[in-house]
Amino acid sequence: MTSGYRLWREAPVLRVLTVALVVTALVSPPAAGQPPRPQAVTSLLAGMTLEQKVGQLFVTYVNGQRADEEHPDNVRDFGVATPAEIVAKYRPGGVIYFDNDLHDNIDSPRQIAGLSRGLQRASKIPLAISTDQEMGLVTRIGPPVTQFPGNMALGAGRSTTDAEQAATITARELRALGVNQDFAPDADVNSNPANPVIGVRSYSGDPKLAAEFTAAQVRGYQQRFLTWSGVAATAKHFPGHGDTATDSHTSLPVVDRTVEQWREMDAPPFRAAIAAGVDSIMTAHILMPRIDPSGEPATLSKPVIDLLRGELGYDGVVITDALDMAGVRQKHPDARIPVLALKAGVDQLLMPPKLGEAITAVVDAVKSGELTERRIDQSVLRVLRMKFLRGILTSPPVDPDKADAAVGTPENLAAARTITDRTTTAVRNDGGVLPRRPKAALVTGWGENSTRTLAKLLGGKALPTGATPTPEQITGAVEAAGAADLVVVLTSGLSGSPEQQALVDRLVATGRPVVGVAVRNPYDVAYTSVPVWLATYSYGAGALESVAKVITGEIGPKGLLPVAVPGPTPYPLGHGLTW
Repeated sequence: MTSGYRLWREAPVLRVLTVALVVTALVSPPAAGQPPRPQAVTSLLAGMTLEQKVGQLFVTYVNGQRADEEHPDNVRDFGVATPAEIVAKYRPGGVIYFDNDLHDNIDSPRQIAGLSRGLQRASKIPLAISTDQEMGLVTRIGPPVTQFPGNMALGAGRSTTDAEQAATITARELRALGVNQDFAPDADVNSNPANPVIGVRSYSGDPKLAAEFTAAQVRGYQQRFLTWSGVAATAKHFPGHGDTATDSHTSLPVVDRTVEQWREMDAPPFRAAIAAGVDSIMTAHILMPRIDPSGEPATLSKPVIDLLRGELGYDGVVITDALDMAGVRQKHPDARIPVLALKAGVDQLLMPPKLGEAITAVVDAVKSGELTERRIDQSVLRVLRMKFLRGILTSPPVDPDKADAAVGTPENLAAARTITDRTTTAVRNDGGVLPRRPKAALVTGWGENSTRTLAKLLGGKALPTGATPTPEQITGAVEAAGAADLVVVLTSGLSGSPEQQALVDRLVATGRPVVGVAVRNPYDVAYTSVPVWLATYSYGAGALESVAKVITGEIGPKGLLPVAVPGPTPYPLGHGLTW
């Protein structure tokens, strides 16, 4: 199979096309805030068959860490053995990387870059290679890649400059690995404290604050047109997943907003992303019955997608959330869903359960007249335009030999530390317990790795009890507290965990100074028995390093709550103490 890069380097037609693309972009400047006109890629589209066009509309997973690695799950799912063979057979527009047991593509920077290079060699048209690198809770590629705070932590830091810098560095490191599209930022407004799937993935519960940070990170990820250091950003999950009480991975959430309520609460971050020139927007598998009473999830809903295309005026790529999620598979057979998504106005189709069946269904829909080839061309042009804007069509091959040196540099790690140090929020400090340098700290509670990491940073003892501590574990923690001059208890999901609440209450009853640290959603801080509360919005190593410095007084807490915390002891948006 001819390599996409060799084609660019060796084929005169494509070299001429590359020049034409650049010239077209320069002589046909876009209107303010709009991308270059789609004529820049029509020559490439004209040479494609219907099957090749339809392939461009799909983004698939692959199994394995090398392009030539034979994997039994590839044979089961795709009928071929290696990731490269999947790309050659189905000619998708993109591939997505994961680090889980199902689709393990990630090991080291050199390995990731090698996989990217191999997949691009197998593709006639350069691939959009993507991953979910939101940072914070959703991070696919860990160290040595630089780790930045997630969205809610950045919102607590209140610096859009920090947010843009974090996105810029993340984009450059991803591009060094051959990843050219990031399914970030999360543009949801977390207006429901009980939201089980968004939470700290959101910048804020305030639409204005979320909009400012969404725009900043779009600018940071994408940088400028025709650059090889930025990545295509993806604002998600349209029309807004922040008011859901269930998880669309396992169910179909319902959001009972009117159009007017949506405009006020959920639309602002997407408007801001569009104004910043975002390359793609991802749909949500949620029902909005007061906007579309048909019972179709937003991904398949023309009235919902029309809000994006019409009211918000967006003409970039619209991509579905993963089509193997339960939220989109309630009413229709899997092969039918991509056709319905395209009819609704979507452009790209992410992770259908059976790629071959999905492609065939779309091709058949065109041949039967249910979809027109003109409609397919419209979406293909958007996809190719996105690839052109991010330099994906023209970038040189990624070099695996340079990958290790390009990520986790001293400068990038220093930037991450500085940014993270500005995010820890002190919500309560009764009696002026903090700051103090403990001589015999006990760190207990949620998260084995987290408790051990923070205990080491404080020079104290770790006694992890997990998310549901047993009576024996609680008794052990209480006994250990007797020898401590400071007790730090980590919590996550405290309001829904009677076991964690019992642990906290028993520790407070010892009379020892107790510091609560909410290491995920900050809503834990409304729990009234704890005299000192800190919120980190993350249980990652960087967040724990920063909270240790806050506890000991090496730095003062600078974060402000980016959400309002309801409860018996409520705290308003913007609340935060310092010392």
